[in-house]
Amino acid sequence: MCRVAISLCILLVSSGLSAQDSPTNPMTEFDTTASNVFFYYEDVEAATKFYQEVMGFHVAADYGFAKIMQVAPKSFITLVDHTKGMHSADEPKTTAIALVTDQLDQWWDYIQTQEIEMRSTAYTPRDGSAHDGFVAVDPEGYFLEFERFNQHAENERFMPLLDATETLYADSASNVPKGLGFKATVVWFYYKDMAAIQRFYEDVMGFDLVADQGWAKIYRIGPTGYFGPVDEQRGMHNYTEKKAVTLSLITGDIDGWYRYTSEHSAIEMRSEEISDTERYRAFVGYDPEGYYLEWDVFKSVTDNEKLIEAIDE
Repeated sequence: MCRVAISLCILLVSSGLSAQDSPTNPMTEFDTTASNVFFYYEDVEAATKFYQEVMGFHVAADYGFAKIMQVAPKSFITLVDHTKGMHSADEPKTTAIALVTDQLDQWWDYIQTQEIEMRSTAYTPRDGSAHDGFVAVDPEGYFLEFERFNQHAENERFMPLLDATETLYADSASNVPKGLGFKATVVWFYYKDMAAIQRFYEDVMGFDLVADQGWAKIYRIGPTGYFGPVDEQRGMHNYTEKKAVTLSLITGDIDGWYRYTSEHSAIEMRSEEISDTERYRAFVGYDPEGYYLEWDVFKSVTDNEKLIEAIDE
């Protein structure tokens, strides 16, 4: 089934679901225990050094060709050697990740002391704003948005979730000053048809809308992980056919998710079955505009000890 057909199918079905697909909300029935996003690099070791030393991320698992970095209590970034992954580092990096913190001023001061490419040339928080932030660029071009969400009508549902979340402090061996860290992440993807995408993620995927910025939405996809579809005409990126990014939902019920997604008329599958390796089980599908969606469950093996401890804590 082509992606255009999927989008049309979603537009034509007012509820977003056909009768045969409607019995369940997968997020409620199958749940997610953490969230992850895959970025793809020519030099994964240099990227790891940057995220570990400059950003203070914790290495939760090291597979050699892929490094799983813990950003927030239940939020991860996986850095992948692009010669071993599903995407090439040459593909457009049509994504950004918001690193959510209550310590935005301190992060700005620290980042100014590091040799980091900046997209934002100034940091200008505004009284009464729904959110403040600034954007840095990682060594191979991924956008890192340092962001603070404020008490505001737009964040009425979002702020109680953030307020109840603890900060994961930076690795003590990093350059980051003691006491700085992040409490959540928002992975931003950029779309042409926001109405169809909103129906897909709410009605098909069961994502819970926690903040509506008009041209951008924020959905909760894990205990500290959030997902934000953005109108490509308004955001930091325009639509691209290829995108060097994969969104991952870590779950305890990958079989339930696979049954649901593989049988659903609105979800195009990349995987014909669940891949079963010594470290994890996983499968991949596509959203209506071609972003890769992956589901993972990690096995209790030595390489995953820190990762599983972080997920289960």
